[in-house]
Amino acid sequence: MAADVVIVGGGPVGLYLAASLLQEGVSVRVLEQRTERSPHSRAIGIHPPALAALNQVHVAGAMVREGVSIRTGKAISGGKTVGTLSFAGVSEDFPFVLALPQSRTEQLLEERVRALSADAIVRGVRVTGVTDDGETAAVAVEPLAGAGTRRKEIEASIVVAADGARSNLRTALGVPVKAKEYPDHYLMGDFADAGEYGQMAVLFLEAEGIVESFPLPGGVRRWVVRLSRPPKDAGAGQLAGLVMRRTGVLPDLQTNTMMSAFSVRSTLARRMVSGRVVLIGDAAHEVSPIGGQGMNLGWLDAQALSPLIRVALADGPVDLQLKRFEADRQRAAVTARRQSEVNMMLGRPLPAPFLKLRNLAIGAAASAPAINLWTARRFTMQ
Repeated sequence: MAADVVIVGGGPVGLYLAASLLQEGVSVRVLEQRTERSPHSRAIGIHPPALAALNQVHVAGAMVREGVSIRTGKAISGGKTVGTLSFAGVSEDFPFVLALPQSRTEQLLEERVRALSADAIVRGVRVTGVTDDGETAAVAVEPLAGAGTRRKEIEASIVVAADGARSNLRTALGVPVKAKEYPDHYLMGDFADAGEYGQMAVLFLEAEGIVESFPLPGGVRRWVVRLSRPPKDAGAGQLAGLVMRRTGVLPDLQTNTMMSAFSVRSTLARRMVSGRVVLIGDAAHEVSPIGGQGMNLGWLDAQALSPLIRVALADGPVDLQLKRFEADRQRAAVTARRQSEVNMMLGRPLPAPFLKLRNLAIGAAASAPAINLWTARRFTMQ
């Protein structure tokens, strides 16, 4: 069961890298612990640079057809519009942020991988360790209970860890991380969209904390409320009540399809390259979900790594390129973390006088075309 490349983790980042390599003739095995795709939508925002990367593996078109193209963002406070943000100038090909549930994103990527190689994805297995003798690497794999396979090793020229923020492979390698906790907690849920805001993203900048609202396909709208402490009851009733109290909008409880509560932290791995093993995505850098950068950051890691893997497999010299890759992607992760920190700071509670000053500053910035475009480019990871 050897392959040129073993990818640990069959989420959106691992699947993207697999598709990128397979279409160039590289043999790949994707090892995924889950026996089925997760039905939860979780990450929903896809930024223009990531759409350009996804276009290279021929899935961006289907995503854009199915998703909601958010071309404008609006900031509201106390029922009044503070400012608007246009994404019209951020990209020639993709002048918007695409909203698409992660479950569908993963499905489209998986379909692309299976079209390229029917047996590339192996589900229901857990990677417990990795060895690297300098010439080849091997991962130790054991089945989940009842999966019906024996414990074994799978050899590869290169192993890529795309197994998430709590990466087992990163732990097995002993790679230290720099972690940071934040005083921000969020409750989010999906409800039927009443249609008032169309395809706009809306940020309600209120004294008690921000409320974010994003359109999704199928007449659904996601609501996200910032809290100062983890919620005691992560239910649809609590979320709808908080949205109503802060914004005057009451989501329809009977239409709730998803609820989630989360706290925020960031982790940056001290290194992304360890011999023949490379960390990408959340395994290398976890950032706040606020702003929707994490999944996009992972795709851009994979886009940068794919050509280096092909050179390495052809016995080309890549040590210097891998060092540059690591430095570049770590800088990108730090930039994304800073942007997420700005996003969270703007959403924290403020006394009325300071809230008014902040809103005036946002309104002034939004009314200046150059600043509006600069802000839109920063928000969309450019």
